[in-house]
Amino acid sequence: MTFQEIGLKNELQLAIQQLGFKQPTEVQQQAIPFLLDNNQQDLIALAQTGTGKTAAFSLPVLHQIDINDKTVQCLILCPTRELCLQIAKDIKSYTSELRSLKTIAVYGGTSVSQQKKQLKRGAHIVVGTPGRTLDLIRQRALDIRSIQWLVLDEADEMLNMGFKDDLESILSNTPKEKQTLLFSATMPKSMNNIVQNFMNNPHRIEVAKRNIGSSNVEHHFYVTKAKDRYATLQRLVDANPDIYAIIFCRTRRETQQIADKLMAANYNADTIHGDLSQNQRDSVMNNFKQKNIQILVATDVAARGIDVDELTHVINYQLPDDPEVYVHRSGRTGRAGNTGISICIINTREGRRLGDIEKMIGKEFIKKEIPTGQQICETQIRHFIHQIKTHESDQNLMKQYYPIVQEELGELGSDIIINRLLSLEISRFLETYEGAPDLNAKQNKKEDTGRKDNRRQPNNWAGFTLNAGTKQNMKPKRLIALVNEQTDSNDIPIGEIIIKVNSTYFEVGADDAQRISEAFQDFEIEGKPAVEVATRRPEQTQTKSKSNNSKKSNSRSGGKRGSNRKGGGKRNARQEGNKNNKRKNRRRR
Repeated sequence: MTFQEIGLKNELQLAIQQLGFKQPTEVQQQAIPFLLDNNQQDLIALAQTGTGKTAAFSLPVLHQIDINDKTVQCLILCPTRELCLQIAKDIKSYTSELRSLKTIAVYGGTSVSQQKKQLKRGAHIVVGTPGRTLDLIRQRALDIRSIQWLVLDEADEMLNMGFKDDLESILSNTPKEKQTLLFSATMPKSMNNIVQNFMNNPHRIEVAKRNIGSSNVEHHFYVTKAKDRYATLQRLVDANPDIYAIIFCRTRRETQQIADKLMAANYNADTIHGDLSQNQRDSVMNNFKQKNIQILVATDVAARGIDVDELTHVINYQLPDDPEVYVHRSGRTGRAGNTGISICIINTREGRRLGDIEKMIGKEFIKKEIPTGQQICETQIRHFIHQIKTHESDQNLMKQYYPIVQEELGELGSDIIINRLLSLEISRFLETYEGAPDLNAKQNKKEDTGRKDNRRQPNNWAGFTLNAGTKQNMKPKRLIALVNEQTDSNDIPIGEIIIKVNSTYFEVGADDAQRISEAFQDFEIEGKPAVEVATRRPEQTQTKSKSNNSKKSNSRSGGKRGSNRKGGGKRNARQEGNKNNKRKNRRRR
């Protein structure tokens, strides 16, 4: 099937040809004909990042839009400023032959008054982030009561970012007779309310397997200790001199810290995260797309909307909590017929999590050894020599300055000049890696998210609050795995665990309280600190909740046997809690 066979208007076909589009992608082949033939039925389209979703929903809308009607006819909502700008840019490229069609992007971090002026002049399509869109609606600067199309792009990410209430408020201001198009990589349960309450008998299409990995991407992993994670990252970058990559971190703070370290060490790197101003973000992104920056350090949220086809690597500095997020990350390399490598830097107890990702992507990870200092120096020397061999010198420039070169270096032989050039070029690597230790850590033979029975019983306990509960599917075993992972240990005794709807109280040995605070200091959940010192111990009576996990909320782990040990998660949580409470009462008596 070609774009001509789909039947789009001539102006759109001409623009598509100028952009070099030849054949529609799979999601475009399914979505565009449906939307052209069924302009009343809603649509749910499940497809991964980089599959051409923007063209899939915008081209049929552009084909049907009434250019003579100056009111807003289509509203497109997306999670981030970057994606908002990218969608608006793509639509403008599709309408290069429809010059009177106006598209406006509205998003936070920039002047709202300027966006109001643009809206006052009229627009056919508005692309916006939920927060700024709702602000403009409430200020009566944006009227969406007559829209014919509502598009929710990256709907799963908007819900993950906490935009559920904003989305529902916006949807409540739209007419019932509109056509709603929901495009998403995943279909979490949290999306069911929007589908049930705001969509009418939606048709559903799914491109291949939602969670399948790209066939052009290899998946590598390196095992090291938590304290050596940055040193491992540095070696991987040095071992790939032509790297063009995104490094994914969990938090904005960690993102900035990693980028600062790289830039201080003279790496061609920069960062993008939510704390940057719009001008800063635009500057970083332009430099990255033009390859003036080799390495971009980013959070998952900030990376939405980054559209680069030539990435050689994606590096997961930390594994994401959700395996589906890994699919998003790895899908940013190996695009447009290119090959790519997705790298995970893990500790010794994360093998099981890699297994979960392998099942999802249908591919095995390849275990790699962290390069030694000698290997890196050899790679850098070969790279430097290759640059000399392939570089085409400017004859006019050489003719002008060669006499100076001859005057200064005439007494030196060619061997001496070559030796000194090599020494100058790789001196940083020689200094860094002279006597460098082996950073490879041995994986446990029996990897498990649980911990061994250490039988260490503390005299006093310290309480902490985790900002996730039954609503976020928190369970005792998952909490224990999280503590093990963040502390890079399996010897911290965990006492009582009380899981509420949106929070979890847990106790650790008082001697380990400082370790917990330090381990979680850069870990955030939905922009808030993941773990905080508990001001009080909550009541064990579970608050009423619709959560299916509420029966497990009053559970206890730890005691003399240690619930972090292997196999501890097999018991019924309530039974385990009752047994441990009895032990606790005996100790108190």
